[in-house]
Amino acid sequence: MLRPRKKYTVRDLQLLKGKRCLTHIHVKSPDEAAAAEAAGVDLMSCSFDSPESQARLPALVAAAPNSFLSCATPHGLASPEEAIRVAFRALELGASSVYCSASPFIIEAMARERIPVVGHLGMVPRHVTWTNYRAIGRTEAEAVQLFRQMKTLESAGAYAAELECVPHPLATFLCAQTKMLLMSLGSGAGCDTQFLFSDDILGDYDERLPRHAKAYRNFLEEHRRLQRERVAAFGEYIADVKAGRFPGPAHLVEMDEAVLKKVIAAVGTDES
Repeated sequence: MLRPRKKYTVRDLQLLKGKRCLTHIHVKSPDEAAAAEAAGVDLMSCSFDSPESQARLPALVAAAPNSFLSCATPHGLASPEEAIRVAFRALELGASSVYCSASPFIIEAMARERIPVVGHLGMVPRHVTWTNYRAIGRTEAEAVQLFRQMKTLESAGAYAAELECVPHPLATFLCAQTKMLLMSLGSGAGCDTQFLFSDDILGDYDERLPRHAKAYRNFLEEHRRLQRERVAAFGEYIADVKAGRFPGPAHLVEMDEAVLKKVIAAVGTDES
């Protein structure tokens, strides 16, 4: 019998920096979390930005009890105090760390409370009104600015940062210039983790796959196939009921006819 694997700590992850690239999947259900742990993925992340996702966290932790799980806090945290409360709630429910795309001001307050925080660099979806959806760091000025942002985030106390859609040579350089773990989402193989969403890996949506992602299955077609099977099964059930084929003898509970006659005699019949 295989022994459960050791659950990573932040310290474990820091000691692995520069030694190998860790696999990292964002999961959205207990089934996905259990599958990721069974497959041997190193790290997981999940949402913690709505009442539904917050209620789901204990089930994710239970489904993957030996896995390091980081929770994405809500965007638009209004104060350091709110950020600290949300983060501690996630940790109390079993998260190993929290992700936060807020400013270094917010992240520093969380880090001062010894909350393990993952920041965000590069293309930040919630900030695309400034940048549009594009790679960040192709020009000298933008690359230098990204370096400075990384150092500010490091000084704020983040132990890691998601690095999204940054040219891979620059990402490799940045990773060597910081003590933080850099988590590559579309930023090449030179970072500390390789991050993908389960939706991308499973092909679980009807949109164009992002350039940085790879689909390993076609769950969308499988969902469509299952829906066709549901419609067909329900239709067959309706047809059986109408034709008198269901319920059949195998679905019925029999009763001794003599006993039934005694019951009828005892209670009489309704003649009204």
